[in-house]
Amino acid sequence: MASSPSPPFHVAIVGCGITGLVLAIGLQARGVSFTLYERASGISEFGAGIGLSPNAEVAMELLDPALHAAFKEAITPNGLDYFQWIDGFATNEQIFQLYLGKDGFQGGRRSEILAAWAKLLNQEHAQFNKELVAVTDNANGPVLLKFADGTNATADVVIGADGVWSRTRSLLYGDAYRASYSHHYCFRTVVPMDLSIEALGKDRSFTRFMYNGPGAHAITYPVAKGTMLNVLVVIGDSKPWHPDITGHAVAGVESSAGDNMATTATLEQRNVPSHDNGVANRQTTGRGNRKDAEAAFVSWLPAAKAIIGLFPERPDRWAIFDMLENPVPSYSKGRVALAGDAAHASGPHLGAGAAFGIEDALALATILEAVDTNHAAGKDVHVTAALDIYNKVRYDRTQWLIKASREAVDLFQWKDPERGQNWPGFGDAITALFHKIWKYDLEGMKKEMLGLYEASTV
Repeated sequence: MASSPSPPFHVAIVGCGITGLVLAIGLQARGVSFTLYERASGISEFGAGIGLSPNAEVAMELLDPALHAAFKEAITPNGLDYFQWIDGFATNEQIFQLYLGKDGFQGGRRSEILAAWAKLLNQEHAQFNKELVAVTDNANGPVLLKFADGTNATADVVIGADGVWSRTRSLLYGDAYRASYSHHYCFRTVVPMDLSIEALGKDRSFTRFMYNGPGAHAITYPVAKGTMLNVLVVIGDSKPWHPDITGHAVAGVESSAGDNMATTATLEQRNVPSHDNGVANRQTTGRGNRKDAEAAFVSWLPAAKAIIGLFPERPDRWAIFDMLENPVPSYSKGRVALAGDAAHASGPHLGAGAAFGIEDALALATILEAVDTNHAAGKDVHVTAALDIYNKVRYDRTQWLIKASREAVDLFQWKDPERGQNWPGFGDAITALFHKIWKYDLEGMKKEMLGLYEASTV
């Protein structure tokens, strides 16, 4: 009697943010079996804006042309194909501009982009309300996943794409490898375009501008097909971040109103054990106070202050955490790997965190397709070696981004005036950082990975 065929090679993806979703779509396009597990009740994102860099668009096209096409349908076209920096403190004049390439670095609202991508996913491969509580890499069997609802699942490979507060990362390496406060926080909002035009004028409303100055900076650009303006203000903070025992996250900065600047954790963020002090270290988002932004910009020019005036009295406030101080030693361990923010959370200051997650997804889709091909042919698959190759190819570049993002925010906020206020020097420095991100050879990355994998299977 002929033996029954072995079951298909199967991938479990934990987390349905940008990285997890685009990886799922990439595997789907390659015919690789997978299940996507998400702790929330569905695919969702908040409505703030996001821009995706040229390298991200190349990675999308290589993952699945439909992914890139859906992105293009969801985004808002650039007014001008340039980043434009303004001295918001002393002159209100442009200090530097950087060409993005034709239609480069386009963006829109996160929720709309994610919704466009979600339409590409076969929903039969997604399971929601699945909060990972344990993962066991069995020597003589598949990897076992356990969820908070009491259910289990198995897979040949597990990819943790579960964000900055990754449970997969904690299960692999422990709570010591967690994101830490980068000593910056931000306010975010989107406002109707007519209000923006009234406050900033047409020229400053329909294309992207960045305002530099001491201890803070601001970014504005149109979203929602030009009907709204996305506004981001980032403020430096020398004090530590500490969540209090009431379920609020308290910033180091004191409000000009006299109370501590606090953000209220959402219900799902409360009472999660934390290595810090027994309270959820996820308590990093919530409602802030516009008076703190006004205090940070009190000595700036009226044009910059007008940006602050676009915020409501209690705007969304985000503490910016990254993995600089506690980097994981590897993005893979056995048959489990980390991707995106779970692996290398960075600040948003170079607009590349999501892009690097999409690059990770391309790398994983490439190597896992090769594994799947060998499995289908009855060959040894060398899963651990494949994930080691993923780590080898991705680790240095992504760890560099964490440091580079901190370098960028220091330039924007004039931490070193000799660099930040030296306009030619600023232009050279920021161009070098962005070009290292944008001009990465993704086809070369794929070729390198496949060559290393072929060598490992000989």
